[in-house]
Amino acid sequence: MAVTIKSEREIELMRESCRLLAIVHKEMEEAIKPGMSTKDIDILGDTLIRKMGCIPNFKNYHRYPASICVSVNDEVVHGIPDKHRILQEGDIVSLDAGLIYKGYHSDAARTHAVGKISPQARQLIDVTRQCFFEGIKNAKAGNYLFDISNAIDAYATSFGYGIVRELVGHGIGTQLHEDPQIPNFAQRRKGPRLRPGMTLAVEPMINMGGADVVWLDDDWTVVTEDGSLSAHYENTILITEGEPEILTLY
Repeated sequence: MAVTIKSEREIELMRESCRLLAIVHKEMEEAIKPGMSTKDIDILGDTLIRKMGCIPNFKNYHRYPASICVSVNDEVVHGIPDKHRILQEGDIVSLDAGLIYKGYHSDAARTHAVGKISPQARQLIDVTRQCFFEGIKNAKAGNYLFDISNAIDAYATSFGYGIVRELVGHGIGTQLHEDPQIPNFAQRRKGPRLRPGMTLAVEPMINMGGADVVWLDDDWTVVTEDGSLSAHYENTILITEGEPEILTLY
């Protein structure tokens, strides 16, 4: 496993890529409302990214047909935007997006409420977000990758939620997906030691019900097997000599 260590110049390019992506996410969040289609969100995100002079890194990645992954309710990730898929009051919607700035990738995801949602759905969103922050408490030089995974697992399971095992976080840089893989569930093997200059996409995917997921016939959309709600929260982070730097926060 070759985990890339970024130079100061590369880190600055990553910072800018991630700063721009944070703006895109904020704009998409503010646009979400009942009655809009998931395709509307994709068009908005794609337009924003291109106006910044960047490239949406999901578009045509392994033939994925859109720029923004828009996943609703029981859809975990990789939902394909559709002009006929209309957001309803009470839905939750996960937006996963990334862009390329001067050859460097950024990646982040958020789950949002559509109008007023149930207390149970709100808790799922909040816990999934906090899973990320529990994980990166351990994202410090000298620790090991499994310290992040185990902290995410401990927090999510304390609420009785299922942790998706088929999909994981990843390193990121000049490629969207680099080593190492970053599971959100407890690990026995330590994995690589964390070093300053590593850039990682940490992304808990948490289900209200069981952990099992299935792929739909479009070969992209991943849904919970039991039909329960799922939430997703991701940021690109930088390992430093001290606390981790979250690059994709607005």
